Amino acid sequence: MATVTLKGNNIETSGTLPKTGSKAPDFSLTNTDLETKTLSDYKGYKLVLNIFPSIDTGTCAASVRQFNQEAGELENTKVLCISRDLPFALSRFCAAEGLDNVVSLSDFKDRNFGKNYGIAFTTGPLEGLLSRSVVVINETGNVIYTEQVQETVNEPNYKAALEALMNA
Repeated sequence: MATVTLKGNNIETSGTLPKTGSKAPDFSLTNTDLETKTLSDYKGYKLVLNIFPSIDTGTCAASVRQFNQEAGELENTKVLCISRDLPFALSRFCAAEGLDNVVSLSDFKDRNFGKNYGIAFTTGPLEGLLSRSVVVINETGNVIYTEQVQETVNEPNYKAALEALMNA
């Protein structure tokens, strides 16, 4: 279990992020075409998992925009934006914003992603949603960078995640 804050108030998550150097846990997520996607669907790519509570908040939307702009154009890289929002909401947001360098994935169906990555909120007003986090995975499926944002309303450290990605 990890403790983060929401506007200064402690909230807990289901575990901790995978350790750097470990194999990334598999996942089963739903894309905007309602297809199931797993980690193996992205085999051979560098991955940025941009994980957030809901696309309908300013900070979450900002992280999707920022990663679309910065990491979306890197070679052999996929940016996976993951939340428990419905795929329809994720699709609507990306279409309205003109974002096409990110892949939107939802944990609404399987609901195991948050448990497997240790970032499902288990207490507080966001219970059931995913904690704002970034996980970078190299082409061989190993975790090379993680960040669970301590204060949920803050944005992740884009620079550190991108540096890890470029040095992979």
